[in-house]
Amino acid sequence: MILKLVKTGVLMLVGGAVVGTVLFGREASSYFCSSARSVRTAVKDNIPIEFELRRARDLLEDILPEMQSNVRLIAQQEVEIDAAKGDVGAAQKSLGEEAARVQKLRESLSSSQTMFMFGNLSYTREQLKQELARRFDRYQEAESMLAAKRKLLDERERSLVAAEHQIEQMRQRKAALEAQVAALTGQFRLVQAASSGSGIVNVDAGKLAQAEKLVTQIRQQLCVAEHVLAREAKFTQAIPIDVVNEGELVQRVDQHFSGTKAVSVGPTE
Repeated sequence: MILKLVKTGVLMLVGGAVVGTVLFGREASSYFCSSARSVRTAVKDNIPIEFELRRARDLLEDILPEMQSNVRLIAQQEVEIDAAKGDVGAAQKSLGEEAARVQKLRESLSSSQTMFMFGNLSYTREQLKQELARRFDRYQEAESMLAAKRKLLDERERSLVAAEHQIEQMRQRKAALEAQVAALTGQFRLVQAASSGSGIVNVDAGKLAQAEKLVTQIRQQLCVAEHVLAREAKFTQAIPIDVVNEGELVQRVDQHFSGTKAVSVGPTE
């Protein structure tokens, strides 16, 4: 099944190439390249900016493990360099001691003696000469090895300094890129807020409008209720509090109509 699909795809590509060559002739490759470039540009233009920012942050995060791996390598190099320094120091000390022995043998041969005593052993002049030649050869070999070790140590130290400098540059570039991505993210959010018109806070404006309308309706209903209560109060008769004195009322009426001073009349039993 897969082989059939592969064959079909190959045939379609070959057929498309043949048709393009027939239609456009020698310029078919130019048309194909321009079409492919247009498709790539269109696809890239349609990628959201937020996705590109996320991709940039992912790339920066992917650099961190590589930097940590290089830092571990640098630490390992530092340990090896310290060990190499110790080796060079020991070799230099041993070479100095051997140089003292060679010089002592050389001083012994400068005399005219035929027999020499070293410790409890005696050596002839010929034996001393052979011993000096052997030790001097070993000394020269050790001296060459020490020079090679020093050269290698110097190279490794220079390489370590260069690696530390490179790591520091990478760290600074990473920090600068992180700051740029953060700034672009903030700028993108500001653009989003300006385009949506709602600011940073995302609140449903429709619900706020409904709440405002409901509050207005409630306020109107309360005003109507207050007016109704005021109207009812106007048409309600007050309950009389003062009681009328019948005797005083009759006296006032008689006095008014008779024009004489009214006689005080007591209250009717």
